[in-house]
Amino acid sequence: MSDEIINKVTDSALTTLDLEELYPKKEIILFDIKDFLFMGLILKEKDFRESLKNFNWDQYNNKLIAVSCSVDAVIPMWAYMLVASYLQPVAQDVFFGTEEQLKENILLKNISQLNKEEFIDKRIVVKGCGELPIKEAAYLEITKLLRPVAKSIMYGEPCSTVPIYKKK
Repeated sequence: MSDEIINKVTDSALTTLDLEELYPKKEIILFDIKDFLFMGLILKEKDFRESLKNFNWDQYNNKLIAVSCSVDAVIPMWAYMLVASYLQPVAQDVFFGTEEQLKENILLKNISQLNKEEFIDKRIVVKGCGELPIKEAAYLEITKLLRPVAKSIMYGEPCSTVPIYKKK
C-alpha cells in the first residue's frame, strides 16, 4: 500500500460555484430623500425641486445608487421620478431601496445572467460559507437556474456537501 496522499476532491469532477463572485463589487451610494425634505419630514414641491436643481450630482458619477427615504414621510411617486431624472444621466444605475436591497437585486440579476450551457450535466457544488452576506433568495435562484441542466447540485464545500438534487 502506498503512503501517497491522494486529494479526492481535486480529482473529482465537481464544479464549484461561489456566489460571492457574483456579488456586486462596485461602490453603492444611498440617496436619501429625507435630506431634501422640509424639517426632514415634509416634501414641499417648490423647495424640493429647487434643492434637486441646485444639488451637485457629480458625486454620483458612474456609481450604483440606491434611492430611498429613511423617515416615515409621505413621498409622492413623482418625487422618485424626479430624483431618477437627475441621477440617470450621471449614475451607472439607479434602484429603489436600501443599499442591502440593491446588493441583493444585483446579485440576483448576475445569477440570472449566468450561461446555463456551462453547467450542462455537471456536478455542481454551490459554495456555502463565505465572507459576504449571501441571502436565501440567491440560493433559491441559483437552484432554479441549475436544476434543469445540472447532473447534480450540492451545497457546501467540496469536502463536505449537502445533496440538493440529482438527475435520475
